[in-house]
Amino acid sequence: MGCLWTDQHKYQTWLEVEIAVVEAQAELGYIPQEAVEQIKSKANFDTDRIDELEAEVRHDMIAFLTNVNEYVGEAGRFIHLGLTSSDVLDTALALQLASSINLILAQVETLSQTIRYQAQQHRYTVMAGRTHGIHAEPITFGFKLAGWLAETLRHRDRLVNTSQNIAVGKISGAVGTYANVDPKIEAIACQKLGLKPDCASTQVISRDRHGEFVQVLALLGSSIERFAVEIRNLQRTDVLEVEEFFAKGQKGSSAMPHKRNPIRSERLTGMARLLRGYAGTALENIALWHERDISHSAAERVILPDACIIAHFMLAEITDLIKNLLVYPENMQRNLNCYGGVVFSQKVLLALIDKGLSREDSYAIVQSCAHKAWNQPDGDFRNLIENNTQVQGLLTPVELNACFDCENHIKNLDLIFQRLGI
Repeated sequence: MGCLWTDQHKYQTWLEVEIAVVEAQAELGYIPQEAVEQIKSKANFDTDRIDELEAEVRHDMIAFLTNVNEYVGEAGRFIHLGLTSSDVLDTALALQLASSINLILAQVETLSQTIRYQAQQHRYTVMAGRTHGIHAEPITFGFKLAGWLAETLRHRDRLVNTSQNIAVGKISGAVGTYANVDPKIEAIACQKLGLKPDCASTQVISRDRHGEFVQVLALLGSSIERFAVEIRNLQRTDVLEVEEFFAKGQKGSSAMPHKRNPIRSERLTGMARLLRGYAGTALENIALWHERDISHSAAERVILPDACIIAHFMLAEITDLIKNLLVYPENMQRNLNCYGGVVFSQKVLLALIDKGLSREDSYAIVQSCAHKAWNQPDGDFRNLIENNTQVQGLLTPVELNACFDCENHIKNLDLIFQRLGI
């Protein structure tokens, strides 16, 4: 990914755009074919020389064109004919963004397959579901991962849609009116570059496209953060249901030798904040003065390369993290049965209601037993329920056993796995 955003690659894409334009001009008879051949055979650039020229002229495109013409010679007069800088800058940027999305999509697919595999492995690994950070009802770790997979697949769809919206070129000249360049040149050049012509550009391609692009990356980063935060929470010492892989020789703390910190998940949380910040900047870039200004340009030189590189890195990082995640089913089972299985309280409530007891009375009985067990060293919700005289008069031991059976909570999860093709 980083290679796509070097100066060397940037100037190479500029040159590709310029060559596509001269080829289109020759096809339409505006310039001699011999000039195109000379340009294609001789055109080159040197990044150091461009920097040297830009220090003098204070204009990157003029510095680039001057350097290219130093290689091309006389035929160089046909390069950039009728164009404005943004024709090349924005069209080349579209090529960079399209290539970046392709790399990101490939990594999203790898992440999807990794989550899919782990979800299948832990399809029936029962654990406590939590709301507000508090035990709720039983789920499976595979079910949790299935939610991650569904979210990742939605990001894939968003990226595919965004890739179509961002792969747009503009060869329409100053303020976009085609006053000095035939619209057919734009159509031919964009086709050669694998882009669509923008339907109504100004002097630049409108930045709502780029704003959407960065927002999609920020959404992706926020989901990766969600996965990472979940891993961090489940790795807490008093929970320890999953854990980041701890490599041989790895150290967790300079002061405390016992530490095994979720550093990779924490790193992903920090990077997601950067992406959301870049999304805000991308939205600010949409409102330009009249047909163009360059207030967006300085920001984009930072946020677009960074957003692509960070998103790609985050995907690789979370993929490796999930692939090598340490999962502890025994700890999940231990936590699930905390305080005598209070997570089964709703099943007991519904069973009592089914026997004809009012909801209010049923709730009072179950809540009283649950709260007596809560946060007590020997707290045992099931024992309190079994010995409650009102419950004994309504539920048989077999019916009570059924209330504490995890199968009740996971019997319909296969439907979700089937929807996701797991």
